Amino acid sequence: MMTSESSPLLHYRLFSASDGALGPPDSSPCGTEAVAMGTGPTQRKLSTFFGVVVPTVLSMFSIVLFMRIGFVVGHAGLLQSLLMLFVAYVIIWLTVLSVCAISTNGAVQGGGAYFMISRTLGPEFGGSIGLMFYLANVFACGVYVLGLVEAVLDVFGRDPSDVTDSLRSLPQGYGYSFLYASIILLLCMAICLVGASIYSQALFFIFLLVFVVLLTILISFLAVRPLTVSIRHGGNVSMTGVYTGINSSTLHNNLQADYSLDYTTGNLMNFATVFAVMFNGCTGIMAGCNLSGELKQPSRSIPIGTIIAVIITFFVYLILFIFTALTCDRTLLREDYGFFRAINIWPPFVLIGVYATSLSASMSTLIGASRILHALAKDDLFGVLLAPAKLVSKGGNPWGAVMYTWALVQLVLLVGKLNTIAGIVTVFYLIAYAAIDLACLALEWASAPNFRPTFRLFSWHTCLLGIVSCLVMMFLINPAYASGSIVLLLLLLGSIHFRSSSSSWGYISQALIFHQVRKYLLLLDVRKDHVKFWRPQILLLVSNPRTSCQLINFVNDLKKGGLFILGHVETGDLDSLPSDPVQTHYSFWLSLVDKLNVKAFVDLTLCPNVRQGTQHLLRITGLGGMKPNTVVLGFYDDACPDDYFLQDQLFTPGLSPKDDPFGVDATSLQAHFPPVRDAETSRLLSAKDYVSMICDALKMHKNIVLARNFPLLFRPDASSSSPATYIDVWPLDLLRPQASAYVDVCSLFLLQMACILNMAYSWRRYQLRVFLCVESRGGSDGASGWLAAEAKFRELLSKLRIRALIRVVAWDRVAAFRVQNSGEQGLNREPISSEYLNAANSAVTDEGGTETAVRFLYLPRPPADSSLHERYLEELDTLTSGLGPTLLIHGLTPVTCTEL
Repeated sequence: MMTSESSPLLHYRLFSASDGALGPPDSSPCGTEAVAMGTGPTQRKLSTFFGVVVPTVLSMFSIVLFMRIGFVVGHAGLLQSLLMLFVAYVIIWLTVLSVCAISTNGAVQGGGAYFMISRTLGPEFGGSIGLMFYLANVFACGVYVLGLVEAVLDVFGRDPSDVTDSLRSLPQGYGYSFLYASIILLLCMAICLVGASIYSQALFFIFLLVFVVLLTILISFLAVRPLTVSIRHGGNVSMTGVYTGINSSTLHNNLQADYSLDYTTGNLMNFATVFAVMFNGCTGIMAGCNLSGELKQPSRSIPIGTIIAVIITFFVYLILFIFTALTCDRTLLREDYGFFRAINIWPPFVLIGVYATSLSASMSTLIGASRILHALAKDDLFGVLLAPAKLVSKGGNPWGAVMYTWALVQLVLLVGKLNTIAGIVTVFYLIAYAAIDLACLALEWASAPNFRPTFRLFSWHTCLLGIVSCLVMMFLINPAYASGSIVLLLLLLGSIHFRSSSSSWGYISQALIFHQVRKYLLLLDVRKDHVKFWRPQILLLVSNPRTSCQLINFVNDLKKGGLFILGHVETGDLDSLPSDPVQTHYSFWLSLVDKLNVKAFVDLTLCPNVRQGTQHLLRITGLGGMKPNTVVLGFYDDACPDDYFLQDQLFTPGLSPKDDPFGVDATSLQAHFPPVRDAETSRLLSAKDYVSMICDALKMHKNIVLARNFPLLFRPDASSSSPATYIDVWPLDLLRPQASAYVDVCSLFLLQMACILNMAYSWRRYQLRVFLCVESRGGSDGASGWLAAEAKFRELLSKLRIRALIRVVAWDRVAAFRVQNSGEQGLNREPISSEYLNAANSAVTDEGGTETAVRFLYLPRPPADSSLHERYLEELDTLTSGLGPTLLIHGLTPVTCTEL
């Protein structure tokens, strides 16, 4: 099971007697989980400056600040460099606005960006983006470590052409580079294992060093006189670059782009590849968010600290770009990425800055990635794969996640070249930023009342623009990486969706669906209904699901994309109860719907008796233009049905193939719904009240359907061994055939419902079969009368576009019993003889045989006199006895159309 988010947004106990100070008590209900996540009160030590500003600034500077400024300006020129800078910071700024909005909308726990995305978009999207953001940090850590190795070897690497330089004594090569990178990574891991407190202190010291170095670089641009710099690449190539000081000619020469080969990889550079490298200098904006579990006030510190850090880094980059273009020629910029050292008033200052920023960025991404991984592991989205990442020390430091991340970064270091993996890092960061913008956009569009961020400097326009700009830049940088990352995202989405259970975090999709459905329901105007677009909207009244599962599945096939509601009446008096029992029953009914895999809503009510409850459901079920127009009732008889729960393994404890994500398993369902009624169990409903319910539905202008013998229904699937191949329709009122016609509204409704069933995917292999009951009345033209009736009905079916076989049934034998019983038979309600009913039943049985899957029969109106209700029900019982699955239907509304 996935851990739930149990931390309340507000602590109501503001005074703790133990310390006499304002603040949440130590016995907070969320204390246990908070400590386990590394976010307990003892762990939240970092302020805005130390926890957000310092790590974010250093992560955004990273190796790019000292080792790739010349690379960007030398290849792209000042104008395109400034364009890259502005584009990068527009994307960053749009994402920062979204981060600020989400982080100020509630309590933020450990996990940073993953926590915010998952608790907004749900586990599937949050887990997949969280893992990709984790991988982005892993690759970024590799970039920064390799950048540090490159900087070290640039100064101390052995030069075969100059054996006299004792300073350059470190052996070079792929293997040695990997060894040096592994040692540096081991140092970073050791610091991260100590904890976030030591990490923040180390970072502050590095922060001071970096700004001292930046100050010396700015002074050097103004103070150092022009000079020539010798450039060597592995001792094989020797060239010179020129530092001119501030010079207008140098600026003019550096304005336009001039892309050439990158001397570290041998690849030809272009706008996209250079932008990918430069953008790595802007991707550290989530460094503060990643430490959300260690911040004292994350909802306050994250927005303020991140905005300050973004502003600082933007102006530092802007100033360095301009001064670099003013003072250095192309050769120096493109062939010596560490040129800052050569032109500095004291070259070791730059070395200190390079090593410090690279080391800090490496530590920042390593500790940030470990916090994301720990949050992913705690949420159990990837099962045993991330189980080691759950391990924490006594102080709450997730050392298991740190070790896990260290091992993955070691694999990244095998690549060996900084610029090679810079594109991967950039694409992964961009897709994570797009997800954060999407999360904020979804919250804004959902218009949820609880989305009330204290940071309001954003809108859905900024979120949408952020998403679009991130996606565009992904494909501009590297279409292959971008496409691969999207494919990976989709695979992760599917994997988490199919293996994870439901969470209590809330799903933004539900809020968006609600928002849209409400708007469309308002547009669904019942006054604009037209018979051409009629569809059945069915309310199925269920007494006990144990005996109704086959009927529920059948009605699901019958709805034809219409509304399907399961209605149930609980008998009781609310005045005598402490609370409404119906509210706690909804979860069981909804789980039943899930297990049966039907597309149905559930509506329950509490009333003193079933009839009154049915009236309530008939009146209030549905909303707006989506209200039931057809009511389905199980037939009232003395049969003792079987318990479907005992026949299907879905409802067998221990054999159910899947657990219910909302905690209602097969055992709970078995215990909740009452046992099947037996012959000795008293009924909650009398026969008279049952017929009265039919009358109530007709008075409310609802079509009525009575379903009988559906426990005998064979589901039309591949495993079915049923010989049935037909759906039989008897469109004539068999109780009083002389008082009805084949073309009345009820007969047409009968045909429409049968046709709808035949259109359902699982019922398409069945064929409609319509039976016409024709009496010869002793005349010589009996045969011609039959032919005329068949031709007339075939013409009707043709107009209605209904494909069906027509069978003419000689009704004289059955009608004879009717005539013998009484003389004048119009619309009166004189008793119908049992002989006639048995003869009609035999005729229907004989004509259908074993080939009939389900029968549709005409249901006559109940008599107005309530004293005749029981006799009416007895007539229906005799007529349909032993027929198998049968629907008795009485339709009131025109549902067929012969026009376009």
